[in-house]
Amino acid sequence: MKKIVFAALLVVGITAFAQESNEKSPREKMEQLSPEQRSQMKLKRLTKELGLNESQQKEIGKIIADIETNKAAFKAERMEKKTAGIKPTPEERLALKNRMLDQQKATKEKISRILNPEQLAKWDKIQEERKEKMEQFREKKEKDAQMSK
Repeated sequence: MKKIVFAALLVVGITAFAQESNEKSPREKMEQLSPEQRSQMKLKRLTKELGLNESQQKEIGKIIADIETNKAAFKAERMEKKTAGIKPTPEERLALKNRMLDQQKATKEKISRILNPEQLAKWDKIQEERKEKMEQFREKKEKDAQMSK
């Protein structure tokens, strides 16, 4: 009787573990979407969170579409270099970081012209939370990498 119960628990445990590994994280699901689909999802989320009207949705939608197109091009370029085994030099990394910061600044300026002060405050808060979440993810990733060494 004990063997049967033990075998049943073992089977249940294995199937539960197997089901968990098949599920994809929200990040992986987003990466499978096209840039257009991602921009639509982001626009819907911002519309809900900020209460955008139709004209704001059109303007913000254009900005988000540009961002997603740039991200896709950057990612393709980066993957091409990575598969070729080319690592960026410190100067190239600095240039990339400056380019990203310039794009972020331009985006913030465009968005600040579209949103009202209340919406802009909410948007800033969302961006800050996103930044903190990314920092936590990076720290966890670095910690996990150190633990595996």
